[in-house]
Parts: sequence; structure tokens; C-alpha cells
Amino acid sequence: MLGRVLLCARPVSTTLPALTRPLTHSTPHMDPGLGGRPVETAIRTKLAGALEPEHLEVHNESHMHAVPPGSESHFRVLVVSPRFDGLSLIQRHRLVNEALREELSSCVHALAIQAKTPAQWGSNPSVAKSPPCMGGSKGDHSVDQKLTAGRE
Repeated sequence: MLGRVLLCARPVSTTLPALTRPLTHSTPHMDPGLGGRPVETAIRTKLAGALEPEHLEVHNESHMHAVPPGSESHFRVLVVSPRFDGLSLIQRHRLVNEALREELSSCVHALAIQAKTPAQWGSNPSVAKSPPCMGGSKGDHSVDQKLTAGRE
């Protein structure tokens, strides 16, 4: 288990190939470029490289869940890409999931995806809101004790 946690904390490689074209719009959240958010940075880099989006948003929503402060486990992404033209919603989600296969198999617990074509985004540039966390240990007030015990 510790190996998986450490895997999630590793920095993103600085040798990643440069993007072939700049993003039209990319919204950084929580300073992803400062090295303090390696998973968020990896998500942003991989989606940009694989899908060449015209618009990309990556939101770390971990703070809305019962996880330790600073966690990178729950994300919402909005990807607007011409690569989605002619694809069903499930096919679009599969492309996103494939690009993030490593993160989804290790440290990302939840990923909410909005995958739109440029035409869809042009006619409705709205971002879905996440519902409040209702599951897991959100209502369990002994989580801090359990986390502390797990570290000992």
C-alpha cells in the first residue's frame, strides 16, 4: 500500500515532450505548475498531450471528501476537444480514462468527466457542479484517529 501512495506522490517528469500546439484555454487550479500538485499536473499534461483540447479544466475536489488535507484523490475534468467529434459519450470517456490509466490504477479514487466537442462547448459553455460528498467516511468523526493509527 505504501508503494502505491509513494507512486502517487512522485513528481511529473520534466522530460515530457512539448505539446505540438498551445492550449487555447487551460485553467490552472491550486498552482499545478509549482510542483505541489504532482497528480493534478500529470492529469493536465497527459490530457493535453493525448486529446489536444481547445479548453481544459482540472479541478482537485479532494478537499470535498473525507481525505487528509492536501490529498489528490478526487478530480473533475472538463475537456473540449475536436478528437471527440463523432464519438459517443462513452467513447469520449474511454479516451480520457485511457490517457489517465496510470493515475486511475494507483492514486485517483474518483474522476468526474465532462467531455465535449467544440460545437457543444460553443453552444453551452457550462461546467457541471459536483454534489456534496455523501459516502465513505465523511460522517465518521473518528477518521483522524484511524489515519493516525495507520501511520504508527
